[in-house]
Amino acid sequence: MKNKKTLLIGAALLLGAMVPARAEILVGFVTGLSGPVSSIGVPNAKGLAAGQAYLGEIDGEKVRVIQLDDGSDPAASTRNARKLVEQEKVDFLIGTSGAPQTLAMATAAIEMKVPMVAVSPIAPVPAGEGGPWVVQTPQPTPLLVQGIVDHMKSRNVKTVAFIGFSDAFGDLMYNSLLQSAEKAGIKVIANERYARSDNSVTAQVLRAVSLRPDAIMLGGTGTPGALPVIALAERGYKGPLYGNHGMISADFLRLAGKSAEGIICPTGPVTAGEQLPESNPIRKVVLAFRAAYEKANGEAPADAFSPYAFDGWLVFMDAAKRAKATGAAPGTPAFRNALREALFTTKDVVGAHGIYSYTPADRHGVDDRARILVQIENGKYKLLP
Repeated sequence: MKNKKTLLIGAALLLGAMVPARAEILVGFVTGLSGPVSSIGVPNAKGLAAGQAYLGEIDGEKVRVIQLDDGSDPAASTRNARKLVEQEKVDFLIGTSGAPQTLAMATAAIEMKVPMVAVSPIAPVPAGEGGPWVVQTPQPTPLLVQGIVDHMKSRNVKTVAFIGFSDAFGDLMYNSLLQSAEKAGIKVIANERYARSDNSVTAQVLRAVSLRPDAIMLGGTGTPGALPVIALAERGYKGPLYGNHGMISADFLRLAGKSAEGIICPTGPVTAGEQLPESNPIRKVVLAFRAAYEKANGEAPADAFSPYAFDGWLVFMDAAKRAKATGAAPGTPAFRNALREALFTTKDVVGAHGIYSYTPADRHGVDDRARILVQIENGKYKLLP
């Protein structure tokens, strides 16, 4: 009996010696491959694939990604985040498409103490235990909208009407416009909203136009963002029309068609990267992004959403390399904490949309170098001086 017990103990010790601590870093990626935000979610997925094609290993070890579709549903975003952390034991989260969905996912990440890069713009989230856990790659909405307001002021615009989504993204756009316009002496005279799933915005457009604004600003994105553009053209609106970074996509151009002609949008440098001076470090990364995108997806990029996921991957990989150097083992709370510490000491990571430097007080990490203005002409985005 004694010999048998000794053999069992020896076998157990041998098996334990054969199972090393997990060295593989796991990333959980959530996006909307289906549903009303899929026009953003599909490009996000392609952008992350480009990131993996561009940089897929740390110290010779491949980083593994587990991807889930949230169907553009905030509740599913939360469920997917929990599944990835609690069942798959991922070290890091990246996602998702749409502001409401991303906010839901970020809230779960903070609760579970897992660092995350948001690839859709969200309002500030609570710091969480031990400090902040979430950064984002999209430019802060006020920075983008300030570019629009500066342009309005240069054209002597005195009044502006707003037509946008009736959700968190619409709130971000409207509140940023209100803040910047007031400082510029421009009066916001309308706040019209519609749901992403609506089929018509006729009433909202008629109310906005009836006030005779000097300009109209749009707070919708992707394919649903084309609705008011088309409705305004049908009613003969000829005034200045300002869009946003969520209108930089082939789907938007396809649906809006000639109605989009002349719209001015703020966006990241990636949209006109080849026109940047050779001395701009973003230009080199933009060209690398495009090459990696074609390698991963078999086509050229035609949107501004995929680079947000690409940049999110670069930010993560930079943090992961530094976290791994601490000696903490992937799959442990210690490694997640090391990742969080590294994330919020990110310094000058050059992406396709901007140059990222995060601190606990700055979860956007970019400055004016992350913004340009483009105008839609003949179905293309032309850089404005």
